[in-house]
Amino acid sequence: MTALLSTLQTRLQKRAAYARTKAEIEAMPLNVAIDLDIYQPDAAKIAAQAVYGR
Repeated sequence: MTALLSTLQTRLQKRAAYARTKAEIEAMPLNVAIDLDIYQPDAAKIAAQAVYGR
């Protein structure tokens, strides 16, 4: 039971980190995104890579 709760907690933390990362990329000013070579419509893909390693 403890392992299940631990796994659930880890998944919830990663999901929250994903949501924050995605929101920050989408809210980033265009000139900053260009300087960092980030294509903002790919925010979901970039956030997934950063948080989940996919």
